[in-house]
Amino acid sequence: MLNRYPLWKYLMVIAVITISFLYAAPNLFGEDPALQVSGSRGTEVTPAVLTQAQQTLSKAGIAVKSAALADDQLLIRFRNTDDQLKGKDLVADALGDGYITALNLAPSTPSWLEAIGAGPLKLGLDLRGGVHFLMEVDMDEALSRVQEQTVQDFRTDLREQRLRYSGVLAKDGGTLVVFRDADTRDQALSHLRGRYPGLMFSDRDNGESFGLFAVMSEQRLKEVKEYALQQNITIIRNRVNELGVAEPLVQRQGAERIVVQLPGIQDTARAKEILGATATLEFRLVDENADVAAANAGRVPPNSELLRDRDGRPVVLKKRIILTGEHIVDASSGMDEFSRPQVNISLDAPGGSRMADFTKDNVGRPMATVFTEYKTGDELNEDGTRQFRKQQEVINVATIQSRLGRSFRITGIDSMAEAQNLALLLRAGALIAPIQIVEERTIGPSLGKQNVENGLMAMVYGMLAVVLFMTIYYRKFGLVANGALLANLVIIIGVMSMVPGATMTLPGIAGIVLTIGMSVDANVLIFERIREELRDGRGVQQAIHIGYDKALGTIADANITTLITAIILFAVGTGPIKGFAVTLMIGILASMFTAIVGTRALVNLLWGGKRLSKLSI
Repeated sequence: MLNRYPLWKYLMVIAVITISFLYAAPNLFGEDPALQVSGSRGTEVTPAVLTQAQQTLSKAGIAVKSAALADDQLLIRFRNTDDQLKGKDLVADALGDGYITALNLAPSTPSWLEAIGAGPLKLGLDLRGGVHFLMEVDMDEALSRVQEQTVQDFRTDLREQRLRYSGVLAKDGGTLVVFRDADTRDQALSHLRGRYPGLMFSDRDNGESFGLFAVMSEQRLKEVKEYALQQNITIIRNRVNELGVAEPLVQRQGAERIVVQLPGIQDTARAKEILGATATLEFRLVDENADVAAANAGRVPPNSELLRDRDGRPVVLKKRIILTGEHIVDASSGMDEFSRPQVNISLDAPGGSRMADFTKDNVGRPMATVFTEYKTGDELNEDGTRQFRKQQEVINVATIQSRLGRSFRITGIDSMAEAQNLALLLRAGALIAPIQIVEERTIGPSLGKQNVENGLMAMVYGMLAVVLFMTIYYRKFGLVANGALLANLVIIIGVMSMVPGATMTLPGIAGIVLTIGMSVDANVLIFERIREELRDGRGVQQAIHIGYDKALGTIADANITTLITAIILFAVGTGPIKGFAVTLMIGILASMFTAIVGTRALVNLLWGGKRLSKLSI
C-alpha cells in the first residue's frame, strides 16, 4: 500500500487554493477614503465637474490620491479621512445643490484583479458603518389614493351602464354618489355591489336627492394597508439595488414601518435621495375648454386643475387620471428620430388595456404627462412628523395621434441624464404611498473599524492557540493540519468574496472563529485513528490509509448535522443570524475539503510511497 494520489487530485487541490487566494487577495489592499459625486434629478456629471472639484481641493491644499469619472459618477480618493471630511464640505459648496456629494470607501483593488472579477469582502453595517433608517408609510395617503381611484371607477362604470348621476365625490372617508331618483339609485346599488365586493354600501337621502355611500370594509382596509407596505418594501429594495448600494437590508417592522440599512454610506442626504424619491407619472387630458388666463387668476373649472410646465407656463388639466406609474413594468431612456431624449415605457396588461380604451375614444385631443413627486415639507403633523408636499410638473403635452397600447414613449425631457434618471425611478417603481423617516442613525466607520480589528484579533489568537497545540501534540502531522487550517481560511474568504450577496458581519466573524476550531476537529479524528493503528502494530502506510478511511464516516456525519443546522438558521433567521449561518456553511464545506482531501494530498506527497518504520505523530 503506497498511499499515492493521482495527478488530477493534486491539480484539483492546487487549483482550489489558488483560485481562492486570488479572490481573497483584494482584502489585503484595503480601502481608500473617498467622495462620490452624482447628479441630483438627472443633472449630468461632466469632465468640467471633475476639473472644478480638483481645482477646489487644490486651492485648499488637500492632496488627492486619484479622481475619475465612471458610470455617470465622480469618485475622488484621499490619503486619509481628515482630508476626506474637509474635501466633502468644500466640494459640496463648490458644486451647489445640483449635485449630491457623499462620503464613501473605495476598494484599492489592483486592476488585474478587477479584470477577473475579484473584489474585497462586502462588509455589513456593523463592520463598515453606514446609515440606518426607520421609515413609516403614510397610510392616510394610501387610502386616499384608493378612494380617488374608486371615484373614477364609479364614474366610468355608471356611464357605461347609462345610469345618470348628479355627482360622485370622496366624502367622510368613503365615496358618495348622488342621484335624482330612487330607482336609478337602486339600479346603481345592484350593479356596484356586484362589482366591488370589498365595499359596504348604504343609502344617504336628504329629501331632494338620493345618495349612495360606499366605504371600505375592515377586510378591504387591511388589504390596502398590507399591499401598500409590501409594495413599498419591494420598490425600496429595487430602487436601492438599481442605484448600486451594496448589500442593503430592507425589511418590515410592525404594521406600518420599514427598516432600511445601507452599509458603506456615510451621507444621510445621499441615502434620503435614494429612498425618498417618490417620483411617478400621471397621464391626463388637457382641458381645452378652460380659459388659461382665468385659471391662472384663480378661477379653475371644478373638474380641472392648474399645473405648470418646466418653463413655468400654466396648463389646465382634467382631474381625472387616465393612468399612473403603478402600471409601468419597464422604462428605458433613449433618443428619438430627432436625437432628443425620450423615455420608452411598457405597461402591464391592465394598464395597456386602460390606455388603449381611453386613447381610442380621444384621438386628436391633447394629453399631458405629469411628473409627480412627494417631498418632506416644513409643516408638522400632530405627532411631530413632517408633512408631505406634493409637487407636480407637466413634462410634455402631446396630441393623441392614434390608439396607444402597452408600449409608447414620452418626450420633452431636457437632457439624456434626466431621461436616464426618470427611467430608473419608474423602472424601480413608484411608491404606493409616501414614506416618513421617523428615525435615522449614522454608524461611523471608526466603530466598524474597531469591530473589524477586534474580530481579527480574536481570529488570530484562536488560530495561534490551535496552531501551537497541533504542532506540539502531533509534531509534523500537526504542521500539515496547520497548513490545512490556513488553506481553509483562504477558501472561506475567497468564496465569501466571490459569492454575490454574501456579506461579512460581526456574527460572520464569529462563524469563522468557530470554523477554525471545527476544521482541526477532523484532523484530530484522523490523526488519533492513525495512532491507534500504529499501536496495534500496523505498518506506517497501512495505518495512514486506514486512519483516513475509517475516520471519513465520522467526519461526514458530524459535519453534515452541523451543516443542516446552519441551513435551518439561514432559512429562518434574519440579519446577524443569516451572516453567522453563511460563514458557518462555507466554513464547514471548506474544512471538509481541506481535512479530507487537502491534508491527505499533503500526507501522501510527504510520506506516501516510502518504506517507513516509524511516523512523527
